Amino acid sequence: MRVQGGQALAGGQLVTADVTIDEACGVIDAVGAESGGGRCLDAAGLYVLPGIVDIHADAFERQLMPRPGVGFPIDVALLESDRQAVSNGITTMFHGITYSWEPGLRGPENARAILDAVEALRPQLAADTRLHLRHESFNLDAEAEVAAWLAQGRIGLLGFNDHLPGRNGPPRARKLAEMADRAGLAAEDFVALVERLRARADEVPASINRLAAAAREHAVPMLSHDDLNPGQRSWFRGLGCRLAEFPTTIETAAEASAAGDDVVLGAPNVVRGGSHIGWINAADMIGRGYGTILASDYYYPALLLAAFRLAADNVVPLDRAWALVSEQPAKAAGLVDRGIIASGRRADIVVVDASDMRRPHVVAALSKGRLVHLTEAARLH
Repeated sequence: MRVQGGQALAGGQLVTADVTIDEACGVIDAVGAESGGGRCLDAAGLYVLPGIVDIHADAFERQLMPRPGVGFPIDVALLESDRQAVSNGITTMFHGITYSWEPGLRGPENARAILDAVEALRPQLAADTRLHLRHESFNLDAEAEVAAWLAQGRIGLLGFNDHLPGRNGPPRARKLAEMADRAGLAAEDFVALVERLRARADEVPASINRLAAAAREHAVPMLSHDDLNPGQRSWFRGLGCRLAEFPTTIETAAEASAAGDDVVLGAPNVVRGGSHIGWINAADMIGRGYGTILASDYYYPALLLAAFRLAADNVVPLDRAWALVSEQPAKAAGLVDRGIIASGRRADIVVVDASDMRRPHVVAALSKGRLVHLTEAARLH
């Protein structure tokens, strides 16, 4: 199969070139001059780009529970999320499964069920689907189970999260109410649970240390989530955790970048022009050279939109913007077979119409050489 006549991002630059795919092996055979034979996907006037690698995507939670207490089957939610992912150019998906001390949507039963479902459904999913376990550090009783999952190779990324209300400032009543609803608890019961956990705070650092050692042993990359200051980032780096995910201050992002860490920022932040909770501006961080990866976070379309928005706003050229959603996250996740268009690499490719740079859309997506999304059938012959 050939993807013919498009502007291909190859060798770090956009060039007019055909991309020939070995469909049997699911890899890119060649990039260059026009070649004959096989099916052809006409990409004239379009961009031909490496498939998006999304290392933090928890928008599927809205498919599981579109309203508090209103649940849908996990297989339905995952299959629908997969369709949304590939239609927005995401060919490698790390679902962010939060394993929390909360019951309900983010509780242990649901985390186990999602993990099992992803593994069972993986052959049916268009995107290469993996797991980013968002471990709540106060979920101390889950430590042994998480360590076992790491040893069994069931987790692709391990994130350390701390969303215990009130630890870093006065509790926000609205946030507490939202969390209680999601957990299916009365407000007073939820507050009592939080107080019991807060009493175990001294146990948390040692638990993080043990899990970080297990992740290192099994070569699972780690992320620290919402680092509050450079000291906290430095502490996690000392554990081998080299991804700073959504740092909350410019100083923290700068310190992480200076130390050679990957800095993960939210693509919705770029698209919306700022953080929805008033933290750092992602486009500004990228312009300063402090951001290396974009993640969809809670909105799948944001990655495609953000990369082209950065180029349209002259923050960085398109080749560098696209690396934030493909090459850099692939490297950070240890996936050396993808993220760029080159001979021998996995044939994850998205064909994009960006005639309006602020409203690009995916015309076609290929995952391991298989056409999984197409909006203009006449281009295929």
